[in-house]
Amino acid sequence: METISMEFYTALMSIILIDLVLAGDNALLIGMVAKNLPSKQQKKVIIIGTLAAIFMRIIFTLLAVKLLEIDGLLFIGGVLLVYIAIKLLVTEENTDIRVSKKSFWGAAWTIMLADFLMGIDNIIAVAGAAYGNMLLVIFGLLISIPIIVWGSTIVIRIIEKFPIFIYLGAGVLAWTASKMIIQDAYVQPYLTNPLPIILFQLLLIFIVIAIGFILRNRNKTHISTN
Repeated sequence: METISMEFYTALMSIILIDLVLAGDNALLIGMVAKNLPSKQQKKVIIIGTLAAIFMRIIFTLLAVKLLEIDGLLFIGGVLLVYIAIKLLVTEENTDIRVSKKSFWGAAWTIMLADFLMGIDNIIAVAGAAYGNMLLVIFGLLISIPIIVWGSTIVIRIIEKFPIFIYLGAGVLAWTASKMIIQDAYVQPYLTNPLPIILFQLLLIFIVIAIGFILRNRNKTHISTN
């Protein structure tokens, strides 16, 4: 993939949107953990915990890019990304990580662990959307870092006010998943013509959004009747 090409910028825009819909809630948890500490330690644990979480994310994203080069793993990653896209539509971001740590290093460890567990979907999606291009991976990380640290509240408010962004994000995830599946070494021999490839991509996007829409509205109906 050339740096100055439509494919590069399309992939970059996909990564930006993926970061916006998947990386938002992490900063909220960092704030929740910091609140349990004395005021003098709050800024320190936010800085140390966030820097450590960023370092972990860089390592695991680069590792994911390398792993996706193994035959068969692109297909598995694509299928997993389809599940993540549907889950994004059906359920709200949630974690069972305990945030009651009151020691400084306990809080820092909680932030790192929570960021890893909550960021697995983000790591897989960015690695898949980058198609092995390390420059795209770096851009993706540079974009997600300020979102994680400063922009989570703004992003969440925008998504709550304009739910269309969730569907748009799920569509991008489904499109990324379709490209991962198509590019897998075991799938490529069966999808060689452009028309079947385009139809497969459009069908997968439609299926993900349709399933997500049906389950999302069914959940809302169930909640409203209880």
